[in-house]
Amino acid sequence: MPAVTESQPAGAAPGGTRPRVVSGIQPTADSFHFGNYLGALRQWVDLQEQHQPFFFIADLHAITVEQDPRQLRDRTLRAAAQLLAMGVDPTRSAIFVQSQVPAHAQLSWVLQGLTGVGEARRMTQFKDKSAKGGEGAASVGLFTYPILQAADILLYRPHYVPVGEDQRQHLELTRDLAQRFNHRYKKTFRLPEPYILGATAKIRDLQMVEKQMSKSIGGNGCVWLLDEPGASAKKIRSAVTDSGSEIRFDPEGKPGVSNLLTIYSALTGRSVGDLEAAYDGQGYGGLKADLADVVVEFVTPFRDRALELLEDRTHLTEVLRRGAEEAGAIAEATLRDVYERVGLVAAGR
Repeated sequence: MPAVTESQPAGAAPGGTRPRVVSGIQPTADSFHFGNYLGALRQWVDLQEQHQPFFFIADLHAITVEQDPRQLRDRTLRAAAQLLAMGVDPTRSAIFVQSQVPAHAQLSWVLQGLTGVGEARRMTQFKDKSAKGGEGAASVGLFTYPILQAADILLYRPHYVPVGEDQRQHLELTRDLAQRFNHRYKKTFRLPEPYILGATAKIRDLQMVEKQMSKSIGGNGCVWLLDEPGASAKKIRSAVTDSGSEIRFDPEGKPGVSNLLTIYSALTGRSVGDLEAAYDGQGYGGLKADLADVVVEFVTPFRDRALELLEDRTHLTEVLRRGAEEAGAIAEATLRDVYERVGLVAAGR
């Protein structure tokens, strides 16, 4: 499957329009963390330069597991505020809530009719998330999660989908379903290509460096963007390092210091090699102290802006309404084509 990387300019869409990209994030925590931001979300800002982005807050995906309703609503707005604070521009990107565009769920139902049970069962995310409580305790929504994800993408007939390695399987399913629909009915969907960003940073937990930073682990190993800056700095200073004192990028032999170098490089734009040279002969303490300052310098204005936006929820809901309106116009047009080709009777006929 062909892929576009950060070093390769994306091809223009037909007619000279910007190529479309689609991506989403679940509102399942009070704050994004460094793994979210440095691993994916900061790339959303860059994608606005040459693409037509559709960025959504995936609240329908969130309810495949139990959620507190009041908390889910609050977290959805908090997610929107953070996207705006990091530089996602509603005049260049459609920012919207998934559930506010009904076509997502409607297309998902059509695609379920094209998906085999065995095919869905092979999705690694279902196997991973149902492992703890057993498959019998998992929701049907969790089982069909990748099909809704395919609908999220195909509705906008995008050129590219930003993906990490853990999402490749889902994009493969999306392409398979698009091909199946096109073959069974009529060519309707573009086959989206993965947009693999070469500079994507894989951020590890500060205390359990064998694992990626995630909300499920949390604790002192996870740096949240909306934490008090001082608390974030303290987590950096107390991060697990490695035996010896040499500051060297070696993810296998020195995973702790390598993780700190990755974060440092991602936040400042300095190359890892430059950082290794700058801290040559120094101990871990100096690196941690300097990185703590870098983290404070980064999170303080971000946090201030996000909290300011949250004070004006009327503005946030209006941004999301306009985004849903823009996304909905394209999604509804796609759904009309799908319904007509499947043989469903249009309303009013």
